[in-house]
Amino acid sequence: MPGNRIGASAMKTPTICLTALTIIGSGTAFADASTDFATLLDEHWEAHLANDPVNASMNGDRRFNDQWQDESLEAIERRHQQSREFLQRVYAIDRGALSADDQLNHELFRRQLQDAVDEHQFKDFLMPFSHSGGIQTLHNISNQLRLETVEDYDDWLARLGKIKDLIEQEIDLAETGRKSGYMPPKILMERIPNQLKMQLVEYANESPFFRVFEELPESFSAADRERLRAEATETLEKSVLPAYKKLDRYFNQKYLPEARDSVGQSALPNGKAWYEQLTRSYTTTRMTPDDIHRIGLEEVKRIRGEMDQVIKEVGFEGSFQEFLVFLRTDPQFYFDNPDDLYEAYLATCKRIDPELVRLFGKLPRMPYGVKPIPDSIAPDTTTAYYSDPAADGSRAGIYWVNLYRPEVRPKYEIEVLSVHEAMPGHHLQIALQQELKEVPMFRRYMWFTAFVEGWGLYSERLGYDLGLYKDPYSRFGQLTYDMWRAVRLVVDTGLHYKGWTRQQAIDFFKDNAAKTELDIINEIDRYIGNPGQALAYKIGQMKMLTLRERAKQQLGEDFDIRAFHDELLGAGALPLDLLEQRMDAWLAKQ
Repeated sequence: MPGNRIGASAMKTPTICLTALTIIGSGTAFADASTDFATLLDEHWEAHLANDPVNASMNGDRRFNDQWQDESLEAIERRHQQSREFLQRVYAIDRGALSADDQLNHELFRRQLQDAVDEHQFKDFLMPFSHSGGIQTLHNISNQLRLETVEDYDDWLARLGKIKDLIEQEIDLAETGRKSGYMPPKILMERIPNQLKMQLVEYANESPFFRVFEELPESFSAADRERLRAEATETLEKSVLPAYKKLDRYFNQKYLPEARDSVGQSALPNGKAWYEQLTRSYTTTRMTPDDIHRIGLEEVKRIRGEMDQVIKEVGFEGSFQEFLVFLRTDPQFYFDNPDDLYEAYLATCKRIDPELVRLFGKLPRMPYGVKPIPDSIAPDTTTAYYSDPAADGSRAGIYWVNLYRPEVRPKYEIEVLSVHEAMPGHHLQIALQQELKEVPMFRRYMWFTAFVEGWGLYSERLGYDLGLYKDPYSRFGQLTYDMWRAVRLVVDTGLHYKGWTRQQAIDFFKDNAAKTELDIINEIDRYIGNPGQALAYKIGQMKMLTLRERAKQQLGEDFDIRAFHDELLGAGALPLDLLEQRMDAWLAKQ
């Protein structure tokens, strides 16, 4: 899964009445609407960068390199009001007076803003702590920043000096949430004290924040290196380390004891309506949680039939459950050290890359790399994930792989995981989107999860076209990953809408997929901590497979898979209804 999410409302576009001026074709009306819309997009993009300084830095914009996002309640309310004002301005622009391209931009921009405004009422910001990363692992952000010049390091030092204020803001948010009934599940919060421990050191050189100062560039003068290390030591010991000790006391003594025993979103204030909103937002559809739960059960049954065929092919004579135990426990399926596991990931990616020209007419210029997930978060995170490249080309995309406990990370997952997270999955799609030249900036970074993760899951099927999964166990690995996403539809809706317990969800997962128990527990806890997000994968994939099958049937021998993929990815991430409109229009032209 890649990183930050920008939601997409599934609300229908309002009917826009054309004024008499527009109907008679006045060039002034078109020019005014186009100019107003361009100005609005520019102003919003600048506001977005100023409001999210770390994201700006990750995209290569250095103007805010010494700042964190303001997480005070006042700033959150101010950003909400700003979004409402932008949304009012969007509705004030006559969409019918825009060019066809700008009509699409208008609709996407409106959905993005509407979704942000709609979700504010549910007050997710009052639960600021996450077991999968956050304030307790803030040092990992340096992995995604450009630290090249002395000024870059000075900016990072300035940011370090402001961590104390950021921690105070997070405590204030958490305390407001605690007093008003917005509390996360205790089962997730119990993971955080161990993560916090790495920040609870006595001396600066023991802090994970100090690591970037240990090996400063050789191009820096000796005086600069000495000064930077001295200032880092002072900032950490006088400000950062005491702030984390305060956070540790608050979290362990006040917050954790009052975390809730329930796990579902429905247990929170207005929780069922909240989950329904998240379901629409993440899937970009009007589906209800009940609709998705039913689809999930149907997909689990279908994929199970394909799995049974592979079990028969390899000659295994036991039950389905016994086969899963065999896959989870037989040493032939696992490496016994992290280095060999890492080399296998590298070799797989190197094998995939040359085959991509068979499926795509256009490939991204931006490269990607494969790196181990940092030790500080590896025990509590998923098998792999992807982080975007910087907009200015200063940082490649990164496929992060989990090397913690290689004895529970099966070899037969490596191919399917790599096509999802790297190429032709997330890196190909996201890098191509960032390289779009004829769209506004917000479109290059727009994140409709159903499209982005749907493409990742769709890409897993492309492994067959790339010559992967020749081994039946690797083929079972692909089916396991497909089953994994079908299971998500069932357990996510079960947990957050139907009152399932955590153990029910774990058991359903274990009964249907060959994932190891550690992975399954981490996955279920991820769904508990991020309700609705896991629904997007399968819903997006199923739509893309439907569109491909429709094109193949209508075009017959004239179907060109490279042209189909280039069109599918050619406008960047889209809500599924707009993607279908785009592909139907393309198909009509063929």
